[in-house]
Amino acid sequence: MAAVPPPISGTPPRVSTVHGTVRGTLERGVAVFRGIPYAAAPVGARRFRAPEPPEPWEGVRDAVAFGPTAPKRPYNPPLNRLLPDPDVPGDGCLNLNVWTPDPARTGLPVLVWIHGGSLLHGSSAVPLYDGTAFARDGVVLVSVNYRLGMEGFGVFPDAPANRGLLDQIAALTWVRENIAAFGGDPDRVTVCGESAGAISIGALLAVPRARGLFRRAVLQSGAPTALPLGPAARRTTELVAKRLGVAATAGALAAVDPAALLAAQTEVTAGGSPLTGGNSFQIVVDGDLLPRDPLEALLDGAADDVDLLMGSNSEEYRLWFVPSGLTERLSAFRLRLALLKFRVPGATTRTYRANRPGATPGELLGALATDLLLRVPLNRVADARARARGRTHLYEFGWPSPVLRLGACHALEIGFVFDTLEKPDAVALTGADAPQELADAMHAAWVAFAASGDPGWPGWDASRPVMGFGPGKPAVVRAPRDEELHGWAPYRTKS
Repeated sequence: MAAVPPPISGTPPRVSTVHGTVRGTLERGVAVFRGIPYAAAPVGARRFRAPEPPEPWEGVRDAVAFGPTAPKRPYNPPLNRLLPDPDVPGDGCLNLNVWTPDPARTGLPVLVWIHGGSLLHGSSAVPLYDGTAFARDGVVLVSVNYRLGMEGFGVFPDAPANRGLLDQIAALTWVRENIAAFGGDPDRVTVCGESAGAISIGALLAVPRARGLFRRAVLQSGAPTALPLGPAARRTTELVAKRLGVAATAGALAAVDPAALLAAQTEVTAGGSPLTGGNSFQIVVDGDLLPRDPLEALLDGAADDVDLLMGSNSEEYRLWFVPSGLTERLSAFRLRLALLKFRVPGATTRTYRANRPGATPGELLGALATDLLLRVPLNRVADARARARGRTHLYEFGWPSPVLRLGACHALEIGFVFDTLEKPDAVALTGADAPQELADAMHAAWVAFAASGDPGWPGWDASRPVMGFGPGKPAVVRAPRDEELHGWAPYRTKS
């Protein structure tokens, strides 16, 4: 674990970056810099294009407030009450924030946070992502914004795909070039993300252009996945363009007012979720930036020198199913249709049902979907890395929130990782009495992983160790719920 530096004090800190000098603030003993541009504003001729370097500035630039967030709309009800999503107006959304123990230090580990939000929502300004605790414990925390929705992930014949992913690479390049001036070690960078942020990282692990930009990676509740560049990948873009009455090209959409584009995008993507499907924006295998499916690449040994920490929450599905009433509303008939659609073997369904006596059809579908989309692919990646040069560690978060019967739902672990349980947006998910000792343990594990690649429990091997962060003291479980895992291809032949 990184040595904890003493708090700094005195005048507001200044740091010289390659583009100019920034002045931050001192908050609770750490130096904080907000809203630093890592790329030029993606507007005008730069809209729907790859990110370009920011214009250098003269003098000292104040970096005391969060910069503009990417164009987006709030989460639809009822999730908007559980997932606050600050909106900061302005064009220069390609910015980042830095929390550091002391810019005068050298060689500190660095953690770069990529937020989630289904590639439609979220920003680095979410209070839950406050990096003070990481800086307090000797880690430089960087959080980034990137383009979302049509601006970042619309698929066009006349513009580069995966622009939001290109933004993330530009931010990591900025970190590589500048983080030493903030006390960080550019050779000890860990990239960390949740949900769509973790899916982004799964893709970055397979992107040749991202090689060397990070040494370690944390995937929270997101598995490597991408769509082939075909009709399915273009569908949402084409539906939005049709609703606006324009061609599905970057040239045509660049002339559309951003507010009108957001409104059409919201209408087209309404009603779905990461588990139930629907129109959405996805990372695509474009043959250029991302040459192949990221899961296949990782199974074939890509990024085998990168240390990985991966995991999910025991009841991810409850964030979407419980507030919407789907846990009670889904009928047995609809369950059967869903199982047929996803080709779930009957024996697998019977195993899950036997392990969950009294579960409603909605709860059973949620458990199956959580494992199909998260636990199975993450286990496959871990198995494929048995002899990798980089270490692999898995976790499962299982503490159940009492709020709205959300249980161990999607996104619940973030306040524990950041040690920000006191923030109102953490309390919205956890309630007022979340266990601080669990946050202490989980946050310490992430700090240790960023510092050394060892979060404090055995690496992946044939015994399949998983650290369980749940009620009571965290503990390693070997091959948890293995009989359920064996119900899925390609594990069925291994039972």
